Amino acid sequence: MFPQFGATAETLSKASTMVFRIGTDAHLYDDPDDVSIAPLLDSKFDSEKCEALKRLLALIAQGFDVSNYFPQVVKNVASQSLEVKKLVYLYLLHYAEKRPNEALLSINCFQKDLGDPNPLVRAWALRTMAGIRLHVIAPLVLVAVGKCARDPSVYVRKCAASALPKVHDLRLEEHTSAIEEIVGMLLNDRSPAVVGAAAAAFASVCPYNLSLVGRNYRKLCEILPDVEEWGQIVLIGILLRYVIARHGLVKESIMFSLQCTDSSHSAKDGSDVDFGLVKESTDLSGTCDSEFVNTVSKCYMEGPDEYLSRSSYSNRESFELNGAQFTSGKSNDDVKILLYSTSPLLWSNNSAVVLAAAGIHWVMAPKEDVKRIIKPLLYLLRSSNASKYVVLRNIQVFAKAMPSLFAPYFEDFFIFSSESYQIKALKLEILSYIATDSSISSIFKEFQDYIRDPDRRFAADTVAAIGLCVQRLPKMAHICVDGLLALTTQEFVTKDFGFGDQEAGILTQVIMSIKSIIKQDPPSQEKVIIQLVRSLDSVKVPAARAMIIWMVGEYSSLGEIIPRMLTTVLKYLAWGFPSEAPETKLQILNTGCKVLEGATGDDLWTFKKIFSYLIELAECDLNYDLRDRARLLKKLPSCNLVSLGLEEGTNDLPESNLLHIVAECILGRQTRKVKPESFSYRYYLPGSLSQIVLHAAPGYEPLPKPCSLLLDDLNVAEGTSEMKRAADYSGTDDYGSSSDPSDEESASDYDSQRSVTESSGSDRGDDSEFTSEGNDNADPLIQISDIGNASENQNGVSQSSPANLGELMSNRALESWLDEQPGSSNPGLPKQSQVRISSARISVGDVGKRVKQKSYLLLDPASGNGLKVDYSFSSEISSISRLLVCIEVFFKNCSSEIISEITLADEESNRAFDSADKTAVVNESSLTSSDDVPTLVPMESIVSLEPGQTTRRILQVRFHHHLLPLKLALYCDGKKLPIKLRPDIGYFVKPLPMDAEVFIGKESRLPGMFEYARSCTFTDHIVELNKENGDSLLVKDKFLAICESLALKMLSNANLCLVSVDMPIAANLDDASGLRLRFSSEILSSSIPCLITIGVEGKCTDPLNLSIKVNCEETVFGLNLLNRIANFLVEPALS
Repeated sequence: MFPQFGATAETLSKASTMVFRIGTDAHLYDDPDDVSIAPLLDSKFDSEKCEALKRLLALIAQGFDVSNYFPQVVKNVASQSLEVKKLVYLYLLHYAEKRPNEALLSINCFQKDLGDPNPLVRAWALRTMAGIRLHVIAPLVLVAVGKCARDPSVYVRKCAASALPKVHDLRLEEHTSAIEEIVGMLLNDRSPAVVGAAAAAFASVCPYNLSLVGRNYRKLCEILPDVEEWGQIVLIGILLRYVIARHGLVKESIMFSLQCTDSSHSAKDGSDVDFGLVKESTDLSGTCDSEFVNTVSKCYMEGPDEYLSRSSYSNRESFELNGAQFTSGKSNDDVKILLYSTSPLLWSNNSAVVLAAAGIHWVMAPKEDVKRIIKPLLYLLRSSNASKYVVLRNIQVFAKAMPSLFAPYFEDFFIFSSESYQIKALKLEILSYIATDSSISSIFKEFQDYIRDPDRRFAADTVAAIGLCVQRLPKMAHICVDGLLALTTQEFVTKDFGFGDQEAGILTQVIMSIKSIIKQDPPSQEKVIIQLVRSLDSVKVPAARAMIIWMVGEYSSLGEIIPRMLTTVLKYLAWGFPSEAPETKLQILNTGCKVLEGATGDDLWTFKKIFSYLIELAECDLNYDLRDRARLLKKLPSCNLVSLGLEEGTNDLPESNLLHIVAECILGRQTRKVKPESFSYRYYLPGSLSQIVLHAAPGYEPLPKPCSLLLDDLNVAEGTSEMKRAADYSGTDDYGSSSDPSDEESASDYDSQRSVTESSGSDRGDDSEFTSEGNDNADPLIQISDIGNASENQNGVSQSSPANLGELMSNRALESWLDEQPGSSNPGLPKQSQVRISSARISVGDVGKRVKQKSYLLLDPASGNGLKVDYSFSSEISSISRLLVCIEVFFKNCSSEIISEITLADEESNRAFDSADKTAVVNESSLTSSDDVPTLVPMESIVSLEPGQTTRRILQVRFHHHLLPLKLALYCDGKKLPIKLRPDIGYFVKPLPMDAEVFIGKESRLPGMFEYARSCTFTDHIVELNKENGDSLLVKDKFLAICESLALKMLSNANLCLVSVDMPIAANLDDASGLRLRFSSEILSSSIPCLITIGVEGKCTDPLNLSIKVNCEETVFGLNLLNRIANFLVEPALS
């Protein structure tokens, strides 16, 4: 390769490798025996120390022992360089246990770094101290953790929570209470990051001290959606255990079957409450398999010792709960808020979080609301094979307990050829559980394809699934039996043993399925038994032959045909007995004994001769099991003769009675169904590792005993606003209402009520001039009135004129604002009256005349041959369709000639239409017929435009996306000009009138993942305040000027409704911190509410810091609207 340059493939490969390594740390892994590390560690340059420490960490990563550099590394722990300090900490963490004495030398530096101004240094120091697992410094570490748990930095407090399990591992029994106190303090933290780490520490340090959770339960539920994903999993488990230990199980949930089933076996108490779980339902109308649910419920709350005790034959006492250990999910606030907080997590990106949230609803939600978990779990089936297997393991239990949950979604469990055998087997089992009369035909068609699958083990499982479906749906027995019999006669007919073990397994499974179907209704399956007996000559699989022979003996007296063919069948079996497999021989002996036991009349002698012949052959067989069975059965047939003799009056012989009992025990028919899983099989909590591996994994903990946590153990602060907050979890997709998150604010805020309706604005004619001048004498945007003196209207909103502003700012109000001595102005007034006087209510006036819509240039005169086109988004709502956005378009002739035939049309549409047709009514169906191409409602064309004339038209368009421009074509004077109409997401919404209480309620139902926030600066108010600088005192209040500027800026750039304005009362009248404006709207296309809250921080005369919060269920739309609001608030006001 390129020999003229002396280059080879090997040299080029090396060269390319070196090029790719430029700028990376790959060179650190080159030379393990680098001797230049020691001098670099002693260098006076931080860059060389970093290089040496990186080399050491690279060697550690490769498995080399570099502990001999420990003294030199420890010297650099006091370095002022953050990078050097961090690398030293990483090295010390790795070798502190091997070199404890040297590590102790750096403790002073760690303690010094705990007071460093940089929070990263404080966190690194704490992590390193906690990583040194020495009992000598454990008290110092505990003090450091307690100090960092109160650190102002979130990251430091999170590191303190992560350090607690390491301190606890040192077995400091004397400091247990101190550690638990720190855990409780961190659980009460405001930061979601800290709470997630604190939850992990709680699960490791004190998982049974649920009183720590009770003190902060409501707050933990509220912060749960914001905690990081892996912390959410731990916190969900903690909250579930607390609710059960505090309040018990929910009566309306599926776990109530544990109490219902056990009480049904005891004396009836006369209760008329029926939760649909006492009887096991054979139809699939929505009830549960109560016996299976009872078993699962027991397993959820049983520890290993209790399970072993119950599964032993010496102790079969049932796990009983009384009615006092259950609570109502509809009236218990703690249960409702837990379900409400975990509902958004059902759609988390993390599969483990979804499973944990689904487990909460499975255990605690009412049965009619368990359906919430269906679609999130089915969505997880689209993930990786590993996640799919875990999800299917849990769905397997859900579907078996409540088949009606997943019955409508049976198609989601159809099998793909690319899936692994384990996933296929789980899906087959689930399909057999959820099959219904309406879906069984489709499922059977799938099963027919599965039987032909190259994986014969999977095909055998499919045959078993068919048998399970017939057990659930007996009406389909005849169809399934015909198909199974066809398999025995067509696919597996063979004269030798030349087929593989997998094919033999399929045939065996076919016979087992037929056997289970026959057990359900033997009289109706007589012909099936006869057909199986006739196929004995062709069936060569020993296990299959043994089952057919068992059926001959079991149903030897069934019908009229089978008893007559017994002689022939026994002779055939006796003739081929020596060549049969051992398991077949054992069944032949059992069948001969059963037939002989029930024989009467002339056939008795024949059966005795055949059976004697079989016994003689078995006694000489090489298999010792067969010889032992022959010796046992040789004595049993005499029971028939003895019983006959007793009927004739012979003496009662004890030996005869004993033989008769033995015969009945060994050969008697089974009349009782046995469900081994009821006692011997164990189930584990949904989402746990134990449910996957089917045994108690290390760390697995069952649910606590219901109501085991007494109220005396809790130190709950009653009466706070957060404790009164409870979501109205009503069982619908609306998650109910909850309190305002701003409850922590001052109760003396100005409360504003919206009294504005949708403004019609000033109607302009179609041919009016395009002007944007404002009206200086317009009514004020916000009016203020004194609640104590003004009369309230019917809606409770006080109104007054601007002339009363001086009266409002009276001495009485100023005294309250400036925190003077209470009662100095009017000491005779009670406290409530004083508070009433010192507050004010703001009413919002008609803003239609004050709002100025922003105008955009669509076509400049240079490109349009003298035609200028401007457009602005209108606040009007289309009367044709809610999908349309109204736009005002202004055409101005800037040339000296008349411009004719002006019209706008979609660029891809045909212009061959009449202007009269353009005004035709367009219905919504025509607009929604195309989802990909935006629709433009035809505009009335402009016949002619005189020089200098401006004409207005309303354009109604449906944008393809709120970020993508709409391509249009402008026709004028017979020419086509391409233009682009750019959308404004602020007008993809329409005003949604509501009062402040409704706004707060809707906002509280959209927390966490439906809440988006951003900060920006705002300066428009400064211009307004400077205009009033020379005027007299309080001619225009600064707070009102800020509110007016913000409201006008918002309403001029988006189609919103101003709901309320909250203004704080403070001694410093120049501080606008605490000012809050609320706007409401709903998305045009989906009618989903979109709530906007703007908070103000800073001084009135300086640029204000705005915190913008948008609450909306549509994530993409909410984020884009948030960015749009932040962008136009930053823009300076137009002069």
